Order: sequence, then C-alpha cells, then structure tokens
Amino acid sequence: MSPTPPVRRLRLGLPRRMFSQVLLMQVAIAAGVAVLATGLFLAPLSDQLDDQAMRRALSIAQTTAAQPQIARDLARTPATADGPVQREAERIRAATKAEYIVVMDRRGVRWSHTTASQIGRLVSTDPGRALAGHEVMQIDSGTLGRTARGKVPLRDDSGRIVGAVSVGIAYDSVRARLLQAIPGLLAYAGGALAVGALAAWLISRRVHRQTRDLAFSDISALLAEREAMLHGIREGVVALDRAGRIRLLNDEARRLLGLGDEAEGRSLDEALGTGRTADVLAGRVTGTDLLTVRGQRVLVANRMPTDDGGAVATLRDRTELEQLGRELDSTRGLIDALRAQDHEHANRMHTLLGLLELEMYDDAVDFVGEVVGDHRATAEQVAERIRDPLLAAVLVGKATVAAERGVALRLSDRTGLPDRLIDPRGLVTIVGNLVDNALDAVAGTPHARVEVELRAEGRSATLRVRDTGPGIPAEQRELIFTDGWSTKQRPAHRERGIGLSLVRRLAERQGGSATAGAADGGGAEFVVVLPEALTETDLEPALTVPAQPYDAAEEESR
Repeated sequence: MSPTPPVRRLRLGLPRRMFSQVLLMQVAIAAGVAVLATGLFLAPLSDQLDDQAMRRALSIAQTTAAQPQIARDLARTPATADGPVQREAERIRAATKAEYIVVMDRRGVRWSHTTASQIGRLVSTDPGRALAGHEVMQIDSGTLGRTARGKVPLRDDSGRIVGAVSVGIAYDSVRARLLQAIPGLLAYAGGALAVGALAAWLISRRVHRQTRDLAFSDISALLAEREAMLHGIREGVVALDRAGRIRLLNDEARRLLGLGDEAEGRSLDEALGTGRTADVLAGRVTGTDLLTVRGQRVLVANRMPTDDGGAVATLRDRTELEQLGRELDSTRGLIDALRAQDHEHANRMHTLLGLLELEMYDDAVDFVGEVVGDHRATAEQVAERIRDPLLAAVLVGKATVAAERGVALRLSDRTGLPDRLIDPRGLVTIVGNLVDNALDAVAGTPHARVEVELRAEGRSATLRVRDTGPGIPAEQRELIFTDGWSTKQRPAHRERGIGLSLVRRLAERQGGSATAGAADGGGAEFVVVLPEALTETDLEPALTVPAQPYDAAEEESR
C-alpha cells in the first residue's frame, strides 16, 4: 500500500523569491503613488496653480535681472522701442512664453514692454518694493489685464539697484488649464498605474537576471561573507567613491596606513595628508606595484578603477622584505670587502713568497710588519675619529669595498663623533645608504673620491657625504627623496628608490633634515642634520682629532 502523500498547506505572506517580492512591492508603490497623486491633484488646485504661475514669473524675472548687460544698457542707452533693453526683453519673453517682461528704471519708467508705445511711460502698478530691494509675487491687473506677476530689483555690477524687472503670466490661461486638466485626470492615473506595473515587471526581471534569483536572506549571507573575507585577509583594501573619498577600509589597511574609523567618508588628502601615499591611492601616480612609504612601513600598492567611477586599491607590506633585501645588500658588501681583502692578501702572500725564495729575509720581515701595521692603522684611525663601534665598523668595511672599486674613501679632517649616540643603528642606515649611493655615482670615473664628514656640536650630529661624480640636477634634488624614484637599474631581490626616502624619514623622525646639493669642485653633496642625536653628558672626554686627514683608500692600497 503506497504511503499517503503529505498534505500541502497554503502559506500566506510574501513569496521567498526576490523577483516576486520586488514585483509586488513595486506594483504596490505604483498604485499608491497613482492614488496619492490623484488625491493631491484634486486638492485646492487654484491656489497651487496661482502659486506656480507667480513663481514661474518670479523665476523668469530673476533670470532676466541676472544678466549684467541689461543693467549696463539701462544706464547707457535711452528708452526706445528698438533699444538693446527692449530687444533682450522680447527675446527672453519669446523663449519663456511670458505675457510680458518690463524693465524699468528707478523712476518707474519702462525701458521694455510688449506694446512698444508703452516704452518711456511710467508703469501702471507701484514698483516701490522691488526698487527697495525686495522680490514680489502677486496676482494683479495692469495694462495687459490680470496676470500672475513676479518683480525683482535690477542691480549693476557694483550691486547698486538701478531699476527693476517685472514679468507677467496670463491669469486666464492658468484657470483654463485647471478646468481642462480635471476631466482626463482619472484616465491619466489609470494609464500611469498600468505603465508602473509594466515597468515594475521589467525591473523585476532585470533584478532576477542580475541577482540570479537570490533571496534577500542569500544576499545578506553574501554580504556577511564579504565582510569576513575583507577583514580576514592579510592584504590592505581601500575602496574609494567617484569623488575620491574613502568608502571602505579593511582591518589590514587601517593597520598599514595608521587610520581609524574617522577616515571613512574623508578624502585621501584629508585622511593621509599630502604625499606619495595619497597620490598613489588617488591614481595621480600610475603604474603597477608602486612603492610608497607610510611611517616606518614600505608598502606596495595597486589600484583598479570600478565601473561606478570609484576605485579599489590594495596594499601589501614590504617592510620585512625590504629589510631582508638591505641585509642581503649588507651581506654582499661584506662579501665584497672579504673578496677585496682576499685579493690583497693573495698579492701580499705572493710578494712574501718571492722575497723568501730570493732569500731576502730582512725585507720579508719588514714587509710583514708593514702590512700588519697598515691594517691596524686603518682601524685605529677610524676608531680614533668615530667612537661609536657600529659606525666605525661600517666605514672600515666601506673603505675596503671602495678600494676594490678604485674609489678613494676619505674621512674629512673635521670628523669627530663621540660614543653617545641615541640611535646608532639609524645613523648606520643613513651613512650606509649615502656612502653606497656615492660609490655607485663615482665608480668607473677618473680620480674617483668620496669624502665623509661626521661631527658633533652639543647634542647635534651633522653628516656630510661628498663625491666627485656627475652631480644631481637642481630640479631633481627634492625628487630623489621621493618613494620609488631611482635612476639605477632595479635589482632582482627588491625595488629601487627606497634608500634616500628612508634617509629623510629617519632624519625627520629625530627632528632633523636631509638635503642634497652640489659639492665644491663638482659632484653631489648630501647633508643630514640630527639635532637630538646624542645624549647629554659632561663626562665625555674631548675627542683627539689627528692632524692629518685619514684616507682609507690610500691606507688600503699600501
């Protein structure tokens, strides 16, 4: 025996499908609007039409009075039937279908009128309120019969009232339109309801195709999933509207940009301040994988416009990758220094071997003593001028690399820095970047030389790096500090254009500055001033600066 099929119960209420729901709601809205419009139209139509006619007349009068040439012609030309004021008034009257447009001076004398014989005569109604600076709307009778009128003052270029403009709409035509509108009102309402129902069906069909017949509950679930996805990914997302205002920030974008809830609804310049980050996100700088620095973070940004005129920008944090890249550069520099030392060591060993084979034992002993003494002198002379061990170490390493590349790395005779730096690692980064840039600029040029000057005055430290390279054009001396700007070929492991930007940011973080200029005798000079770089102490002994400047390349080449 087959089971009895379940009884299907009739369920009342809104259908679940979005197509049906939207169709029912729009039909109901169309019906309600038709009924409401009919009721409102059958209200006191006379007053409404009178008011509309007066406002239309006032609007035409305001438009006419807003034309400065009419006030100028009123002051410069006589009141004649073929004058410029009459021609302009008649042109506007014909375009707006007004009954008349009268332009009058402060005495009430007409400069324009529908009947040319009335020009030069006084107006038939009192223009006092309009000439006193007030706008007037009224139903009144004049030489052309009963009209709905609007009067406004006429002002010259300085704002002084020089006359008035009066515009009239025929009152009988207003009444006639009222009586003619009532018989067909119900027919129009029915037609509007039918058209509204058809439009509702077409819109519902379009919504059905675009939403794939999803229910409202399904759309709500999709929005919830979107929010979870946006705020869960480890990539910053910034959505902008067509006006460039921030529409959406996910959690990662807030962290990378250092913004809060107050940023939404504001423009990028207001939220981020002027700079490269705002320019990249706003699309003023174009390209893919654009580098920018925000605070102490190195970011890679991409921007994609949307169909509504806005855009979506994504941000990736490259700070750790940039740090790894710089550590790789430092490692390569160390390897270059070791390679240079190994090369020099091999040459010296060959020299020593030759002296021994020639049985020149005294010369061999002198040679070994000189080599050992030179290396010790190199480190001692740097350490004597620069007491901080990190800075001294990096300069000794850079000197070895410079000698290998045929560049004379020289310490200025004014160099002297005590061992009481507040942020030695930051200064190491600044010195390393500037020296590397200088070595790249002069490598391969004749008589290549780089000079480094580090000196302290109270708590302030000043760094100068000069080179004998081609120099920097004046128009690029600020541009070189921009994030992502570089003239060098991009290496495989990281982006270019970050070093000088970080130099300036490190300097500004300590209240200082970083500038570029021209060195004496040609080449470039970078100056970094750090006002609060050293700690306050009275126990620091005076630095002993050698009388002769130290030239690392000369010492290394011995």
